[in-house]
Amino acid sequence: MTSEGQGIPAWAEQRKYSARFQWGPLVARTLSGGDCVVVDVLRFTTAVEAAVARGVAVYPHRWRDAKATAKATATAKAAADGRDTNRPSLSPLSMEALAPGASLVLPSPNGSTCAILASEAGARVAAGCLRNAAAVAAWADEADGPVTVIACGEKWPDGSLRPSLEDLLGAGAILAAMTKHPSPEARAAIAAFLDAADRLPEVLSRCASGCELSEKGWHADIGYAAQLNVSTIVPVLTDGAFR
Repeated sequence: MTSEGQGIPAWAEQRKYSARFQWGPLVARTLSGGDCVVVDVLRFTTAVEAAVARGVAVYPHRWRDAKATAKATATAKAAADGRDTNRPSLSPLSMEALAPGASLVLPSPNGSTCAILASEAGARVAAGCLRNAAAVAAWADEADGPVTVIACGEKWPDGSLRPSLEDLLGAGAILAAMTKHPSPEARAAIAAFLDAADRLPEVLSRCASGCELSEKGWHADIGYAAQLNVSTIVPVLTDGAFR
């Protein structure tokens, strides 16, 4: 990570540790080279895993970016308001509508934005979730240097970061499977995951983000996202797309 002048104080960078845990876009934009994993369990990185598993390239896009295409805008609207289930959206189950070899522009206010910021800062970026936690951990262990796992979190109505339980658990699942030296923050994420590991569908359904999705009619997405280590897919951001 970069130094204090670019947004993160040096004492917060967890420099002594090779497995680091951080939150949100502020950290993502301060990464300088190295490797990172972005975690947005409900639902961006889970949707990315589902798409890449089908051979679909996913282009992350900033939320409400002025340069967004009409397709990206429509996708973002469908993902946000829970309508138009016939078009691919942040729902991982919607990826079944795509044919292998297709490409998808997928904005999101959290995971997609964090992925772009980390890539622009010079980091190599992978998309992690509960479904591919062990596979992503193996990818991270192959890195020569430290790896930062970023729980993307959600947003409060005023736009500030809302730390989310599902992303804490997803990050913890990845960190628990890594062999690198974890920071105290990483150890805390691991402990949270281990506490919930045997009841992930229940926990994700009852957490704040799960309640929000259920109210919008996306309860099936929660069960899909809560499956642990059922995928060996490691989506890596390459030439602007997760592949």
